[in-house]
Amino acid sequence: MRLHIANGRLIDPANARDGQHDLYIADGHVVAVGREPDGFHADSRLDAAGLTVLPGLIDLSARVTQSGAASFAPPELRAALAGGVTRLVLPPDSAAPLDEPGKVEALMRQAEAGQCRIHPLGAMTVALAGETLAEMGLLAQAGCLAYAQGEQGIADTRVLWGAMRYASGMGHALWLRPQDPWLARGAVAASGAYAERLGLEGLPAQAETVALHTILELQRATGARVHLTRLSTAAGLELLRAAKREGLPVSADVSVHNLHLTDVDIGFFNTDFRLNPPLRGQRDRDAILAALADGTVDALCSDHTLVDDAGKAVPFPMAAPGATGLELLLSLALKWARDHRRPLAEALARVTCGPAAVLDKIAPQVGAAGHLGPGAPADLCLVDLDAEWLVEPGALQSRSGHTPFAGMMLPGRVRATVVGGSLAWETPV
Repeated sequence: MRLHIANGRLIDPANARDGQHDLYIADGHVVAVGREPDGFHADSRLDAAGLTVLPGLIDLSARVTQSGAASFAPPELRAALAGGVTRLVLPPDSAAPLDEPGKVEALMRQAEAGQCRIHPLGAMTVALAGETLAEMGLLAQAGCLAYAQGEQGIADTRVLWGAMRYASGMGHALWLRPQDPWLARGAVAASGAYAERLGLEGLPAQAETVALHTILELQRATGARVHLTRLSTAAGLELLRAAKREGLPVSADVSVHNLHLTDVDIGFFNTDFRLNPPLRGQRDRDAILAALADGTVDALCSDHTLVDDAGKAVPFPMAAPGATGLELLLSLALKWARDHRRPLAEALARVTCGPAAVLDKIAPQVGAAGHLGPGAPADLCLVDLDAEWLVEPGALQSRSGHTPFAGMMLPGRVRATVVGGSLAWETPV
């Protein structure tokens, strides 16, 4: 299959390219940019006039599996493509943890028939119970990118120590959300005056920093590579900044929810704002903005989570945490650039080549991604940067319409998504 994408504005942050360039694609890869290669005859042509061609987005945290089953929910894969997301990292689910190679292999067989590129994270411990290490080597052979605990913290530091030693010895990585399980017990909102006013159990910043101190200290001792997912506190980001200065093999992402919202946005117990990690104060959000701008944080993630109506139609403390985000990731990155006067290429880098660099350090076998230079996988999206669209939960492709951004106008609309050189999604007119 040979594809010619014509007349579009190409923005490729990894290659510092922004201009009018045609793309030429063959056998699932970019073969030329700008000038048609000799002997190239396109089987198909996409006219991108008035649109911008971007590398496909890479989302480092998206839960798209069926509740309680190690199988994909098809609407969530459509939501990814509708949002221009072509590569997904899947955290393990406590209801159906990927703690056995057979479970991973079954999931990967489904992925072969799908159109998004899938990278599952294997369970670090059996059943994510935090007690016994899973067969990490076999999970990696079955297709797991790294090892994680999902939302289940590890109270036993000796288990984490053992996982780090094993991962370091095998050249593998851990994918951790730093949160002390004891300080987090029962918490549903960020600690502070607002949570106290609402009478909600608060999660102190120390839940993140205590866990981070432990992770970084064990990392110094073992040399294990660690990716820290969905950091949310100013103090935690400062520890990350110091760890990077020290030269520790660490990377990190933050959620788009914490980039744009704070605890006061919860309003009068709106359960669409019940998230994990919880929305924090203005100082923490300012720290996230600064860490993204100076490169301390490598990537933005959607933190997409399937939550049904029943999970939100309860009092705030009992509501299921999470929100849909795959279709909003690009627009929220663009909103960050617009609202805070950041360069467009910088915002796009945090959802393309930034997460791609994380994957490359953790699993070089994944291959080149996040850019559109010759030889790169032909994963891309065509976007109308000038379009504004209203977030209407019922109009989203995701099976869950719960989002704190419902009713908001957002910039940028994906018109088409290409994966491996084939048209995988086209937005209905």
